Amino acid sequence: MAVLGLGLAALGRPAYLNVGHGADLGSDRSVEALEQHCRAVCDAAWAAGIRWFDAARSYGLAELFLGGWLNDRGITPADVTVSSKWGYTYTAGWRTDAETQEVKDHSAAALARQWPESEALLEPWLRLYQIHSATLDSGVLSDTEVHRALTTLGIPVGLSLSGPQQAETLRRALEVTVDGEPLFSAVQATWNLLEPSVGPALAEAKAAGWTVIVKEGLANGRLAVPAPPIAALGDRPDVTALAAALAQPWVDVVLSGAATVAQLESNLAAAHPPAGETDPDRLSALAEDPARYWSARAAMAWT
Repeated sequence: MAVLGLGLAALGRPAYLNVGHGADLGSDRSVEALEQHCRAVCDAAWAAGIRWFDAARSYGLAELFLGGWLNDRGITPADVTVSSKWGYTYTAGWRTDAETQEVKDHSAAALARQWPESEALLEPWLRLYQIHSATLDSGVLSDTEVHRALTTLGIPVGLSLSGPQQAETLRRALEVTVDGEPLFSAVQATWNLLEPSVGPALAEAKAAGWTVIVKEGLANGRLAVPAPPIAALGDRPDVTALAAALAQPWVDVVLSGAATVAQLESNLAAAHPPAGETDPDRLSALAEDPARYWSARAAMAWT
């Protein structure tokens, strides 16, 4: 049965491309204020029973915040699953108006630099390390140097996906082996009611024994606000959208990307949606052309 987790993309840095992110964090986005904000959301998640937390090297100080919170709360490695990602570097210098917020690098050199950073902050809780937004054009799925290095980390490895070619990328990843053994055992993909195209490929990954994690279930906030055509989701669109993700037969974890305690508390209701809220025939009409969806996402402002 699928469970909710908490993704820290909107909690570890002062700017993100979620709808209304700036207003969610408020005017004080100092490191100290954001750490306390992040801890408050993590506390609420823990109290609600969430036991999967996902971060990345490029999420500003998310790994630092998460590791500090886990340590200070005395949470043992046996009681929590932490996943993180490498392949992007945060470059904004804590500025919301930085022209470039993060830089992609899927090279073996980037892995050699970023893995020790993640390990230092999240060991001993780290249970899954993922290539961040792997794509066919980055070359990482054919880089045998990276593949062999990943096998030396001592924990399961996976990949997160992004863009209109998620399905093609995932199917290529399913074929990657090292010394005859599959390299990856988990995938984190964007699936939501506006962009469900990767669903069949995720089902294939699940059938192969992979852990399947859904991110951006609210389409970076587009599915969190009642507005046409999203008004079809009702008064609590976030609940309906996340419940639809949780209802997919191939999913293990659906990440809430909540930026506030109030958002998280609303998202949690997706575990027990009202009857009929996730009717697939009604909701399937919301799907957009993948190319149009990803173009709109790329145009979103970091706030």
